Amino acid sequence: MFSKSDIIRSDRWSEPIQIDLIEDIGGGYFRVLGVGINSRDRYDQILSQSDIESISLFKQELTFKADTEKVFLSLENLRYKLVSIYDPLLAINTSKVDPLPHQIEAVYGYVLQMPRIRFLIADDPGAGKTIMAGLIIKELKLRQLIDRILIVVPGHLKDQWRRELKERFEENFVIIDRSLMDSHFGENVWSKENQIITSIDFGKRDEILPTLDATNFDLIIVDEAHKMSAYQYGNKTSKSKRYRLGETLSHISEHLLFLTATPHKGDQDNFRLFLDLLSEGFFANNQLLQESIENKDNPLFIRRVKEDLKDFEGKPLFLPRNVYTLTYNLGVDSPTEKILYNNLTEYVELQFNKALASSSRRNVAFALIVLQRRFASSTYALLKSIERRKKRLEELRDNFDNRHNNQVIREFDFEGSDDLSEEDRWGEEEMWETLSVSENRDELDKEIQTLSELYQQAKDIIDRNQEIKLRELKTTIEQLNRRFPNEKIIIFTESKDTLDYLLKRISSWGYTSISIHGGMKLEERIDTEKKFKNEPFQVLVATEAAGEGINLQFCHLMLNYDIPWNPNRLEQRMGRIHRYGQSKEVFIYNLVANDTREGQVLTAIFHKLDEIRTAMGSDKVFDVISEVFAGRNLAQMLLDAAVNARSSEEILAELEIKVDEAYISRVKENLGDSLATRFIDYTRIRELNNRAKENRLIPEYTEAFFKKAFEKSGGSYSVKKDGFISIDLIPFPIRKLADQVNFKKRYGSLLKKYPKVTFDKEVAFKNNDAEFISFGHPLFESIMIWVENELAESIKTGAIFIDPTGKKDGVILYYSGEIRDGRRSTAGKRLFAFYYGIAEKNTETFNPSLIWDFSFPSDSIKVDNTLIKVDEIRRAVLPTIISSLEGYKSEIYIERTRQAGVKEKYGLKSLEELILRLDSDLIKYYDRRDSGENMDIAIINKEDQKKKYEDAYKLLKSNIIQEKTLSLENPIFLGAIRIIPLTNPEDDMSESNEIEKIGMDYVMNFEFKKGRKPIDVSSKNLGWDITSEDESGNIRRIEVKTRSKVGKISLTINEMFKARRFKEEYYLYVVYNASTSPELHIINDPAENLLTIEKEEVVRFIVSQKEVLNKGLKE
Repeated sequence: MFSKSDIIRSDRWSEPIQIDLIEDIGGGYFRVLGVGINSRDRYDQILSQSDIESISLFKQELTFKADTEKVFLSLENLRYKLVSIYDPLLAINTSKVDPLPHQIEAVYGYVLQMPRIRFLIADDPGAGKTIMAGLIIKELKLRQLIDRILIVVPGHLKDQWRRELKERFEENFVIIDRSLMDSHFGENVWSKENQIITSIDFGKRDEILPTLDATNFDLIIVDEAHKMSAYQYGNKTSKSKRYRLGETLSHISEHLLFLTATPHKGDQDNFRLFLDLLSEGFFANNQLLQESIENKDNPLFIRRVKEDLKDFEGKPLFLPRNVYTLTYNLGVDSPTEKILYNNLTEYVELQFNKALASSSRRNVAFALIVLQRRFASSTYALLKSIERRKKRLEELRDNFDNRHNNQVIREFDFEGSDDLSEEDRWGEEEMWETLSVSENRDELDKEIQTLSELYQQAKDIIDRNQEIKLRELKTTIEQLNRRFPNEKIIIFTESKDTLDYLLKRISSWGYTSISIHGGMKLEERIDTEKKFKNEPFQVLVATEAAGEGINLQFCHLMLNYDIPWNPNRLEQRMGRIHRYGQSKEVFIYNLVANDTREGQVLTAIFHKLDEIRTAMGSDKVFDVISEVFAGRNLAQMLLDAAVNARSSEEILAELEIKVDEAYISRVKENLGDSLATRFIDYTRIRELNNRAKENRLIPEYTEAFFKKAFEKSGGSYSVKKDGFISIDLIPFPIRKLADQVNFKKRYGSLLKKYPKVTFDKEVAFKNNDAEFISFGHPLFESIMIWVENELAESIKTGAIFIDPTGKKDGVILYYSGEIRDGRRSTAGKRLFAFYYGIAEKNTETFNPSLIWDFSFPSDSIKVDNTLIKVDEIRRAVLPTIISSLEGYKSEIYIERTRQAGVKEKYGLKSLEELILRLDSDLIKYYDRRDSGENMDIAIINKEDQKKKYEDAYKLLKSNIIQEKTLSLENPIFLGAIRIIPLTNPEDDMSESNEIEKIGMDYVMNFEFKKGRKPIDVSSKNLGWDITSEDESGNIRRIEVKTRSKVGKISLTINEMFKARRFKEEYYLYVVYNASTSPELHIINDPAENLLTIEKEEVVRFIVSQKEVLNKGLKE
């Protein structure tokens, strides 16, 4: 029979199990309780006597006779599986992003510190919230904490998200919309895919929400989350459909991240309802909210304003933005266009009023306004709309019968349509422009006649080149070309018809132009963006699609040929060029007719925005136009003006805001400035970034590992003349692994070959055609899985490695250590390695990366391992393992305790206050009921709310206790390797510890004398011995080599890799004659400036004394 701690195996289990308990429960049955040694899953099973007999003892016999290369690859693979421990900013180093200080602070200082993410990032527009979300996704995936991800965004941003995540993070997402759902009829598509993007307005639909509710995600991200709004009116809460979607998302996700630039809107109650979607009942009063912001310990959100955002050098991220309104007067400058406008307005008004008078046709009234918007875009756009409308009405007339009015009239949703993709919105608008309120054939004839007259007027204006706005555009382009020669210009329009027209006109003026519009696929739009950037095109004419997944910050001149009636779209246009990465001042020009009804309103809006911008001292008013005009629906005002639903005087009076101190204060409150953390600790973030650079898993390691493992798997590659690698043959075992459905869902598809590959992010940035391979890439991940499947067992046997320094003679043991909390969630997991010296019988921690500094033995080597008693060594090492795990637990406990205190202070305290308030209300309601008043419904509502908060209080309190309750899991012994010293090396460059100390002391004193601040980091095995910083923050990473006399020196693999990586920041300090009269020779960037000889048999790079003396600066 087996005993506790025995490791057993059977065909019934996919892994060996370590026994915690085996108990005879009678009747020929036994209870077996244990844990899987690989998965750490708990096993609790009832087995029969015959089942027990089929179990065998799993023996791990360490003979150290396995193939050394296999063991090496397996150990590196283990290290990489837990790589986030050694590379604290891993997602940054494996993605095509160079994040800014505020992004690092939000992701690594706030979000990723949380055991369960429920957080809102509410930074100003342009702060790069997509990059922060991408880093969070990548980091959580690399830490193996999430698989299933849902991103919910406004419809017009779906492509932008898909592109950013693919290009920057190599993450593939599937867009789920109506067409995809229809093609998978009868299936729940939310469960079918692992990485999904969908739109807010698709998810909120009555028929879609239940399908979402039937699934679960590890992480849900909602962009522009403020759209999920609810409102408090006295005792009543009104929840929008989008808010109900938010409630569903909240309970189907483990981690939930909200993104918005406008979180508050100046209403404390409504803001708390919004935060309830993250965690119910926080911040019962404004005092607690402000306290959390001042203390920088808000557990639910962070907000930074754009004027506080800087780069690592302290420079502001955003250059000035200059917005000008170019007005023209139709009546003065183009009388024929003014006549057309008046005739069109009269027609639209007549049809509008007829529609309003018909209860069955009221929606048509608003649809007709599309003609006014077409005219505001261009006379040509109006011409094409009239042409389509006239054709449709003629079809209706020709097929007229008593049922002709059965044309389907869908509900008009002017605001909702703006969240559609541009192509879908165009389809909606083309449907609107063909709707009619005519009730009989005569009315249709009259309407067609009116349209014919309008058509002819528009055609005459175009044929005679009488469009004033077109003349204004030409003049403005000419002026910009004189002021900014050779600079590219972007022209925006809402209408595809206008775009086609402008392309022809601009070409006739002698300019080279190109276009982007919603009829193009995302890939086509991206290709056009690249052509506009890199080829000699002078003008880009774009519809709103250029604001959807396209980056245009290489351009700083913009003309809005027409103005969207939804201010969000104007913000998005400006945001394409006024964003981080823009290196020049931005100039934006808005073309507006000041004598049309809607033009007068737009002119007044722009003038008022300019006034508010001056008063606020910030141009961010153009990022949040709706919030600046809080309480005023600008789109509705333009609509009312167009059809004369209200007089122009009345509308303009509503815009006549007194811009005083009180108003600016209200605007800032609406923008959520009171929620902003105004202090960003750039010094701390720089230190974090520097520590990350020092500890990161540099690409030299991943490239060397990949090459060894790839060849071992049967693959072949070649190194090209330019230094890039070509993956010529991917072997069948790797392709088979990558072809599995779950693998594809997680990492994407593997290509047949990769002709140009780099493992260096910086190189990938500069070469867009190069494939960047790192963690998360399907080729790298498939290689890691292959190593685990095919080579991992070799660790259990162990292998022999040679220490070229001749100092180590012992065993290195590897363990996996894990800390779990009270929820049984993993709080931390690490790979631990310990060196046990045979002669000294001592134990010390060992940096797993230093295995690179050991060499492989020759085939003829014979080692007597009879004295190696692994079990005894394991017992000797155990106290050190426990001590290391306790230290690791203490690190986690400090942060968990801090977060628990924050939740108690703002969460439990707020819920207590809310419950007390409800108790007070209920006492009053009971008294009123006792006085005869009917209070039943009000009392039920209050009691339900109280019960809800009481449940939330119990749950939060329980979670706090569980998150603080940490325990050590039994460390898993993974295997061991035998280290033997190299005897009588040909190039003996080793020195005694006393000589090396002399060298270190000499260099430390030298750095102090030079006014720098040196720190001895030799015990950390970073690849250098001293980090030294001057007053300006410049860092020297110094490797010290000491010789008692004068002679050659050697650099380890680790030291050479770091020298190549840090280049000018890396210094080699050689101390000669240390035992008599020390002299110092300094070589900066030794990887570049020294001639080294690589000796593979001792895994060292040898530097001759001649090189040191000739190249070193003697001090």
